Amino acid sequence: MFEPLLFLIAASFLFAGFIKGALGLGLPTVSMGLLAVAMPPAQALAIVIVPAIVTNIWQTFGGPYLRDIMRRLWPLLIGTTAGIRLNAGSLTGPYTHYTTIALGLLLALNALIGLSQLSFTVARRNEKWIGGIVGLVTGVISAATGVQVVPSVPFLQAIGMEKEELIQALGVFFTVATVALGFNLTSAGLLTGATALPGAIAMGCSFIGMLTGQAVRTRLRPELFRRWFHVAMILLGLYLVVSTILKIHT
Repeated sequence: MFEPLLFLIAASFLFAGFIKGALGLGLPTVSMGLLAVAMPPAQALAIVIVPAIVTNIWQTFGGPYLRDIMRRLWPLLIGTTAGIRLNAGSLTGPYTHYTTIALGLLLALNALIGLSQLSFTVARRNEKWIGGIVGLVTGVISAATGVQVVPSVPFLQAIGMEKEELIQALGVFFTVATVALGFNLTSAGLLTGATALPGAIAMGCSFIGMLTGQAVRTRLRPELFRRWFHVAMILLGLYLVVSTILKIHT
């Protein structure tokens, strides 16, 4: 692992941790997108997975709503786990170039959803069966790209949680999803000693970024910050798509 790549890992996780601390989500999404510029998504996910699990566990137990969250979200969590297991192997199959394209499209789509500010609600009586379907779709997509935000995050935003409860619910959901992804990576032999140093750097930088993001959360203009963050993710997603297509055809 040469030094410029370690620098990219450190910078990616500082930024991704800051976004997670400020907004409550984004560490796997942002870090996967940035690392995919320089490596295949499977290799990037092997570096992302441990910091993502640890920071999500921290977020999971950072509030008083855990029991209510589990009562409401268990179909989403089970569906996501099932989808990830059903699509295991897609990151390491013969079409890895296309997983990078899918990752870029997913980053751009998620950002467009965020910018559109679409507002819809899911009635309490329907959230369990809808949550199971949303979880299954999210799991299949996540197993192929390493990203768990679509369609799960719009669903979580639609079921009427308060801000701090939503942040804790995101932590619970992402913890379950990243642990399931970790089992996929272990089965594929991608979590090895070679990922120890990059993983340690990623872990340290994630916590520094996350603590910084949490410290400035109340001082940010959240809508402006969120808007520019989504614009950056659209540009990054399009770059991944275009650059990968050019590599395939050269």
